[in-house]
Amino acid sequence: MFIPTTKEEISKLGWEKPDIILITGDTYIDSPHTGSAVIGKILLKAGYNVAVIAQPDVNRDSDITRLGEPALFWGVTSGCVDSMVANYTATKKKRKHDDFTPGGENSKRPDRAVIVYSNLIRKFFKNTKPIVLGGIEASMRRIPHYDYWDDTVRRSILFDAKANFLIYGMGEKAVLELAEKLKNNESTENIKGICYISQTPKDGYELLSSYEDVKTDKIKFTDMFNTFYSNNNPLTAKGLCQRQDTRYLIQNPPQYNLTAEELSGIYDIDYERDIHPYYKKNGKVRALETIRFSITTHRGCYGECNFCSLAVHQGTTVISRTKESIIEEAKKITGLPGFKGYILDVGGQTANMYGTECSKKLKHGHCKDKRCIYPEVCKSLDLSHKKQLELLAELRGLPNIKKVFVASGIRYDLVLEDKRYGSVYLKQLVLHHVSGQMKIAPEHTEDIVLREMGKPGKNYLLNFKKLFDDLNGQYGKKQFLTYYFIAAHPGCDIGEMKKLKEFAEKKLNMIPEQLQIFTPTPSTYSTLMYYTERDPFTKENIFVEKDLRKKGAQKEIILFRKKEQDTKKHSHKFNRNRFNRHSANRRFK
Repeated sequence: MFIPTTKEEISKLGWEKPDIILITGDTYIDSPHTGSAVIGKILLKAGYNVAVIAQPDVNRDSDITRLGEPALFWGVTSGCVDSMVANYTATKKKRKHDDFTPGGENSKRPDRAVIVYSNLIRKFFKNTKPIVLGGIEASMRRIPHYDYWDDTVRRSILFDAKANFLIYGMGEKAVLELAEKLKNNESTENIKGICYISQTPKDGYELLSSYEDVKTDKIKFTDMFNTFYSNNNPLTAKGLCQRQDTRYLIQNPPQYNLTAEELSGIYDIDYERDIHPYYKKNGKVRALETIRFSITTHRGCYGECNFCSLAVHQGTTVISRTKESIIEEAKKITGLPGFKGYILDVGGQTANMYGTECSKKLKHGHCKDKRCIYPEVCKSLDLSHKKQLELLAELRGLPNIKKVFVASGIRYDLVLEDKRYGSVYLKQLVLHHVSGQMKIAPEHTEDIVLREMGKPGKNYLLNFKKLFDDLNGQYGKKQFLTYYFIAAHPGCDIGEMKKLKEFAEKKLNMIPEQLQIFTPTPSTYSTLMYYTERDPFTKENIFVEKDLRKKGAQKEIILFRKKEQDTKKHSHKFNRNRFNRHSANRRFK
């Protein structure tokens, strides 16, 4: 069933009122790929009455008041993406489209949605039930953070939203514990995975420099971020506290990671895998086309790319679902209306991290002095593609499935480092799981930039391309690699982009098409570099392009050549068509 979103649905269920009302900046898609649906469904399964209000009109009271007030709490999220990222490009231009809005027009999600929705609730419900923030916008803004759009260090979003609690990371365990505590009028102060505001610091917690200090001192801001980042693993993390005005932000240690069985249980819940009819009438939702027939196999990423939010939000430990759970989900998908035999993606943040982790990390937590796969793959990592090979083979053999694609990006360095199964894995992808093009994300080609990104060197890229091309030639496949690159990342200047273009043309035999300008998003190491103009690990000064026009110029170095090439192709096509027309005229005269 869908989570109810109208009074009529609530009445049909025999509820007097919802225990919990979830407010989201996305439309309501009942899918394991959308956070509000997952949180809502696990709360329903636990016996709570849950309702959803998606993309409420912030200029009127009609949406926010239509279900009344919840008995326990309001849950507020911007949706699957930070609202400022959803609404603005890297050059701060307003985006026209929103893939999570019916009709696609970007007009439903307000800037700083978490703050706006919280204020909207308090505007129409005085002295209301607790407001609980969650999702990626809240999670990544839970401490003082550099905000690219304001070009300043903002305090914790918990203070600006005037909310009661903030659940950070993947919040399934924390939200269930919080709901139980509130229901039973019990103390909430020691729930793992939450932040709250206190009049005093908390005994035994590490005291960070105050907000006023980190706002004006970049060295203190860097030290604060390093401490924050190193306290995200549930096995080793300390609690943190920080003075923000006259009060203190309290961040409890993170919740323990889900087990494989617990994660599988979340995906085993019945989802409609469709848009709620209340919102569906407003138009198609582009995101649904991608996620409806796709399967998530795991959570977390040990890649720790410096520009990525995954390490802080989902964690650096990969938790893989059981094969049985994934197979059952695939069977459910084959019975959905409109299914034509194609599973569009089997993967996660990085498809080929499924089934691999470090046994030491699982027992003792993340290493303090090194990362799992940068600058090289750690020998302690249980790197093997065997489990994914077995999974894909079983999925291919299911009735009513014609093709299973791996559309998520893969880490090509992991393929090359797995000496036993890596080449076998790539062979199976080439033979069975590539839809014409395979996505990989080198992000750049020059060592000075790759170092600041935390990405592997270009030799990995060249060796992988050769292996991929050789396999395609061997099996008569005409398949290609799609490369994703970033311009204007800290450490990257015009000269580095020219070198990228030259490398792509000479070594990759292509001109990049998938190119984006770096966007400094809250609470990542790359954003820290952008703000401080220093490498946080070496403390050295680094070049950072902050002029919007010059950022665009870095991108244009690549795109200008691409446009020039496209123009020549169009011109040749035009001349060829004109010649054919003239020949035809001569034949018929």
